[in-house]
Amino acid sequence: MLRASAKLTLSLRVTGVRSDGYHLIDAEMVSLDLADELELDPAGTDLVSEAADGTRSPLADDDLVRRAVGLLDRPVGVVLRKRIPAGAGLGGGSSDAAAVLRWAAIDDPEVAATLGADVPFCVRGGRARVRGIGEELEELPFEPKVLTLLTPPLHCSTPVVYRAWDRLGGPRGDHGNDLEPAALDAYPELARWRDELADSAGVRPRLAGSGATWFVEGEVPGPGRVVVRTTPASDG
Repeated sequence: MLRASAKLTLSLRVTGVRSDGYHLIDAEMVSLDLADELELDPAGTDLVSEAADGTRSPLADDDLVRRAVGLLDRPVGVVLRKRIPAGAGLGGGSSDAAAVLRWAAIDDPEVAATLGADVPFCVRGGRARVRGIGEELEELPFEPKVLTLLTPPLHCSTPVVYRAWDRLGGPRGDHGNDLEPAALDAYPELARWRDELADSAGVRPRLAGSGATWFVEGEVPGPGRVVVRTTPASDG
């Protein structure tokens, strides 16, 4: 059984846009003890997602796990059990793909980046400074943290948020995340959940990447919230 740890972007600056349209970032990312699980079968070929009740369904054609398997030199069966909410900015799909690459001993950041900007970090895990389009990794010392996550019941599309950032003229976020103003512009209802967590925590929450998850340091239990801890690379 493989663990695919969630990823949390503690800070994110957009430093430029390449000629091909990809955005360059300078971010700090950490692994969390919230994780999906993957069961790999070297003799199998089925790629499925298993629900809590045991029901299985084929992974979509564009699922990152399916794309990661496509990079291998041999077929493999995968059963994916999701625990990380989708569209939450916690890198669930990226971490799932990264688990497949780790299993196959593929740790080239350039290869991992072909699947997505978060995948190279998720392959390594721990805590790192991430630059370029995600392929430039600088390992940072592990810092144990306890954080509270609040994930609204909505899906924030990363491409939509980046397009909003472009349309707004490339705003600089005043709370460590340049994508926060763009995400709030594209998904105004995010503000409600930010304010709910702020009222309970007494501090201003930060947005995880392109959203939709808000987070604060410390334990702030409540409806829809999850208390998590950072994990070192060996556990990511």
